[in-house]
Amino acid sequence: MTHRRLTVLDPAVLAGTRKPGSVGLDEDDHFRDQCGVFAVYGHSEAANIAYLGLHALQHRGQESAGIVTSDGEQLYAHRAMGLVQDAFSAEQLQKLPGRSAIGHVRYSTAGGSHLRNAQPFAVDYAKGSLAVCHNGNLTNADEVRAELESHGSIFSSTSDTEVLVHLVARSKEVAFEDRVVDALSRVQGAYSLLFLADDTIVAARDPRGIRPLCLGILPSRKDAHVVASEPISFDLIGAEYVRDVEPGEMLVIDASGVRSMRLPANETPQSCVFEYVYFARPDSHLAGRSVYEVRKELGRTLSRESPIDADVVIPVPDSGVPSAIGYATERGIPFEMGLIRSHYVGRTFIEPQQSIRHFGVRLKLNPVESIIRGKRVVVVDDSIVRGTTSRKIIKMVRDAGAREVHLRISSPPTQWPCYYGIDTPTRRELIASSHSIEEIARYVTADSLGYLSLEGMIAAVSNAGGDKAPSVPPDHFCHACFSGQYAIPFSPSTRRQMRLVGV
Repeated sequence: MTHRRLTVLDPAVLAGTRKPGSVGLDEDDHFRDQCGVFAVYGHSEAANIAYLGLHALQHRGQESAGIVTSDGEQLYAHRAMGLVQDAFSAEQLQKLPGRSAIGHVRYSTAGGSHLRNAQPFAVDYAKGSLAVCHNGNLTNADEVRAELESHGSIFSSTSDTEVLVHLVARSKEVAFEDRVVDALSRVQGAYSLLFLADDTIVAARDPRGIRPLCLGILPSRKDAHVVASEPISFDLIGAEYVRDVEPGEMLVIDASGVRSMRLPANETPQSCVFEYVYFARPDSHLAGRSVYEVRKELGRTLSRESPIDADVVIPVPDSGVPSAIGYATERGIPFEMGLIRSHYVGRTFIEPQQSIRHFGVRLKLNPVESIIRGKRVVVVDDSIVRGTTSRKIIKMVRDAGAREVHLRISSPPTQWPCYYGIDTPTRRELIASSHSIEEIARYVTADSLGYLSLEGMIAAVSNAGGDKAPSVPPDHFCHACFSGQYAIPFSPSTRRQMRLVGV
């Protein structure tokens, strides 16, 4: 979702998300989806509805939050760093009048954590007012930005989303939705976008549908429509899920209702498979299938591919829970919550000068010794990124008295960075890019290590849900972080930087 003009060689900085050499503020060593988007049209409490919708999407971004509303004549905006509940007070929401709103939650690491990058962006231009927010990443934003600057455009952020603001403003088209189509014809990449004009909301999903987007309606107000990254946000506000926004589809929502348009590009859908593995909330649905049930199927498939004799299966909470249930059920091994997570840990904490063993991990996780002591333990997690946290967790489980510790991962080895809206380390920081499974097992001190195969993951995601959800063709998923098969072509400058860092 962010994109810096580079003078450094780190591909994570290429996405505008990290300073060279930094590893981020979070200690749990997972990938991070960089944002979630929400919109509401035709509701007298649009700001409050947007606030609640963003709260339900908080897992998609915890660095900043913003809402822009429209009363039909002008836009009102508030953006702040921090969680949704901290960014907005009742008084601030009252200062956001209007019946339409778009909102955004964002995640970044140290390099991009600035209020100037918080969204939605809102501007006045010759044709009126405009706000936009974005989940994804534009892979050719560097070239487009350079071209715009050569013609006099001035940028106030390092976000690739601001490129879209300039493209819409400079378009020669008359109708607002045509200006958006014109702007989108100039960019490449992954995007789920929301635009707000004085009396119109436009929602667009890139032709491959890499990032999710869905449409809903408030049944008490048939003219009130909502759009969100995940349908889980509809539950909180009492909205009904209508359908997913299709890849390459653009919705125009105004006083006449909802109109659908197709973007010119025609590509094979390739939704992000990691949404099912980790990003989406487990109680959500994507493409008609339960994320929770998909994760259980990932665990069942992992159990068949990588069985082990053990006494107990424990998850790394929270993301590893459904897969651990699936693994334990398939193997007939008891499932227990052997690691308890603290839900009250912020992004910073004062560590005592006297070192405490496993301090960072113990802030978030603590073992239940009565479950672990003397047992052969299977620990199930969704992924390994650098391996540092897995190593600490396994040592912590051993310290609690485990006789054996076997690590099972409900996805394939993550070997490649993502350029489509996910904050990832450089390839050299991904332990699986340069080490065998046996070497990783030794590093994390596991008695054994097993990953889910790429084929097993795709099959599990494609077929989970049985007859309740239609099967998805295997080639309709983006799995570049596992396979290195990138769905979208890179711009020349991006390719140059990738060659320099050995990607």
